[in-house]
Amino acid sequence: MPAIPVPTRLQSAVEALDLAWRNRVFYLFVAPFAALTIVFGLWPIALSIQVSLTASASALSPNPTYVGLANYATVLADPIFITSLWRTLWYAALAVAANLAFALGVAILIDSPRLRAGSMFFRLAIFLPVVTPDVAGYVVWRWLYDRSFGAINAAAEQLGLPAFGGLSSVDTVTIAVLIAELWHHAGFYMTIFLANLAMRDRALEEAAAIDGATVWQKWRFIILPQLRPAIIINLVYATVQFLKTFTVVVVMTKGGPAERTNFVSYYAYQLFDQGRYGEATAMASLLFAIVIALSLGAFKLSEGRGPK
Repeated sequence: MPAIPVPTRLQSAVEALDLAWRNRVFYLFVAPFAALTIVFGLWPIALSIQVSLTASASALSPNPTYVGLANYATVLADPIFITSLWRTLWYAALAVAANLAFALGVAILIDSPRLRAGSMFFRLAIFLPVVTPDVAGYVVWRWLYDRSFGAINAAAEQLGLPAFGGLSSVDTVTIAVLIAELWHHAGFYMTIFLANLAMRDRALEEAAAIDGATVWQKWRFIILPQLRPAIIINLVYATVQFLKTFTVVVVMTKGGPAERTNFVSYYAYQLFDQGRYGEATAMASLLFAIVIALSLGAFKLSEGRGPK
């Protein structure tokens, strides 16, 4: 490939500087958020990866001992980690499907003309848990699930229904945690769906109705394709959110019962608390790599199915 002449390269640099100057207001507003992302996002990730390559005994010292990929080999040979990883992936898939389906269904109902009068009340009611502090909300859910004095089992007893195992049974703990997380997160996904529904081209629906399209056909071929941006955004965000599920486990289950909710984030936290810093950060780095891979895969999939 022939080298670019010096005048051409100089011209390109001048054009780039001119473009940056014309967009200086944009960069001025972006700069604080970029700085925060680097300081509190990228820098801690880089430090975590560095610690994962060191011996735990010296990981936090000024001159750590580097052991290469030894911590990763130890982690990948740990049967508890492998089980925890599969459990995390399964729970994340279940939680993403449940949250997005629920959020989309609620968004459709609120967007319906029949609920237009009270739509603001329903929007606030469903979005309020999103801004509720995680710990406070999950503490309340833990009380609700309590088999001795919890409101859920009290109501079931009054209705003559069998007691709900809640957080104390391996058969029900996953669904119990899932319900609590759905309560906390679904309002966020609902808001994104509602924003996309408000921006859709309703003229296409009117034209389809004139042509005799059924309700299902309008949704399948007109509305859902227009919701692709919201679906992709929610899919990526929810995948990241539920792969790193942590707070709900700390507050409600502590990884139990029988390690059923011992997800990767909580298991790494346990190892870190035991001073096994290298292995804990290696787990966190592996989980981070999985999150990035799945997120990029979702974006690539959305581009591949986009309009040609």
